[in-house]
Amino acid sequence: MSNKIDKSKYSNPKGKLKFIDLFAGIGGFHIAINNIYNSECVLASEIDKFAAEVYRTNLGITPKGDISQIKLNEIPNFDLLCAGFPCQPFSKGGNQQGFLDQTRGTLFFEILRILKSKKPRYILLENVQNIVSHDNGYTYKIITDNLRNLGYSLPEKPIILSPHQFGVPVNRPRLFLPGILQKDLSNLQFTFPSGVSLHNNYIKEYFNFKDDNSLELQITEYELKLLIMWDEFYKGIDLKVIGFPIWYEFFKSKGTIKHHPEWKQKIIKKNREFYLRNKQFIDEWSIKHNKLKWITNVSHKRFEWQCGDIYQSVFEGLIQIRPSGVRIKKMNMFSTLVAMNHPQIIGPLKRRLSIQETLLLQSFPSDFKMNSSRNISLKQLGNSVNVEVVQYVLNWLLTYEKRK
Repeated sequence: MSNKIDKSKYSNPKGKLKFIDLFAGIGGFHIAINNIYNSECVLASEIDKFAAEVYRTNLGITPKGDISQIKLNEIPNFDLLCAGFPCQPFSKGGNQQGFLDQTRGTLFFEILRILKSKKPRYILLENVQNIVSHDNGYTYKIITDNLRNLGYSLPEKPIILSPHQFGVPVNRPRLFLPGILQKDLSNLQFTFPSGVSLHNNYIKEYFNFKDDNSLELQITEYELKLLIMWDEFYKGIDLKVIGFPIWYEFFKSKGTIKHHPEWKQKIIKKNREFYLRNKQFIDEWSIKHNKLKWITNVSHKRFEWQCGDIYQSVFEGLIQIRPSGVRIKKMNMFSTLVAMNHPQIIGPLKRRLSIQETLLLQSFPSDFKMNSSRNISLKQLGNSVNVEVVQYVLNWLLTYEKRK
């Protein structure tokens, strides 16, 4: 899969677009803008020194540090403000003091401070989707009310987008909040993408995987033993479509379960019935694997099959070793962050994604230079915006008035 940009599908505005990149991370916004427009970053800000170094190495700009220490007279005039700002709680107290006062002490206030002074034509903010429902919607209301008070037209409803809607196989929904400074404060009418259908083996087609025997990508002997055990289990039971989580510890339990919540009681009952139906096989399987006594984490004695009947083996799917159990998913998209604490295993390869593959998953250029530490790089990529998604929203925003 190539991440070469087709600029012909974007409508470039006349003249050079000047922008500032706040909470810049490793430069996802910057890359997206440069990919599709004649642009110039006049200021970047990022407090994390490792992310700032990656930004400088790839984009030739050394980000300033703490945004609260940047004086307004140090910021050149610009057309577009981009910010993937941290989500912080806003106090419900002090309503009589006005919306602007309620944001003091949060990093969103720093965005408002700059917008109030510089009044750029365009803004594009990004955050986790949960900010929309945080505090029963109050946090999102404070954010949008502040921006509208400064004269920005915004979409009427929140815009939640995920890379998988653009053919990038990862489910990572994020809130995008674009705005235009204009006298008419009518709501902006956002055009959602038509979406892309990701079939059951889409991941293999997207990456066209190459052999990679790097030690850091390989699963451990313990993980391989664990997966072989569950693979034997799936192949031996009488179900191919498992509609509930398998909990080994409840197979032979006979005591009362009334002290458990109702949802858990239902799962326990299903496990007991399932065990009795498959008793001969499960008992033999359990003895073969020393009654699972060698397993180091109780959650590894739990199994979740989310592939319907399309695969016959654990090693055909996408594997997650999670606190809730060993989960097998379809090979159509990765779950949430690529830098999560429990990185997903590509079953057919028995390994994890490489940094180069993770760059592609976040739509970064293949020649982008990351930190030498894999853990730091995964964290930085996991915290970044997806470049492909940002390109779509930016193109919609910067050509909105032209289309009206």
